[in-house]
Amino acid sequence: MEQFSISAPLIGFMMAEGRLESGATVALADWAKPALEPEIAVHIGRDLGPGADPDAVAAAIAGLGPAIELVDVTFPPEDVEEILAADIFHRHVVLGEVDTGRAGARLDGMVGHVRRNGEDFATVTELEANTGRILDLVRQVADTLADVGETLRAGEVVIAGSITPPIFPEAGDSELAYDLEPLGEISVRFS
Repeated sequence: MEQFSISAPLIGFMMAEGRLESGATVALADWAKPALEPEIAVHIGRDLGPGADPDAVAAAIAGLGPAIELVDVTFPPEDVEEILAADIFHRHVVLGEVDTGRAGARLDGMVGHVRRNGEDFATVTELEANTGRILDLVRQVADTLADVGETLRAGEVVIAGSITPPIFPEAGDSELAYDLEPLGEISVRFS
């Protein structure tokens, strides 16, 4: 947000056909600059309109789970309008199981562990440090949807931004695994 002098995160969209099962293999040979982002998936349990207060936002969140977003940075990320027109480079998402015990976006005791090719890569204990507060992000999505005549609806999922800087696969890399402790682990393989 500092880079673009904006006060809120950029918001894109995900389509059902872009969802991958954990452990899926994605061929990256034709991608310009693939990147992987371990994120928190926020599962919406009730419709949320614009201008909601923090309690209403928390009440709309049915649970949390791990997510890995796959993006392809096809051009230098310099122009906000161009980035939005490209749906923020989004290509795929892997979603783990939802933990309804985390309704309301309860993050207490959660830790993100990222492994690259089976080796420890990153451990994140401050899960909102890189993304901002999840409640604020969900409210921003609801407000943005309302601006275009839509509603954030029950059953939809918001991925809340990468808990680490984007991870760019290198030659020889074959897998990224993400354990959002204690919620569970997901992974994606690439060739």
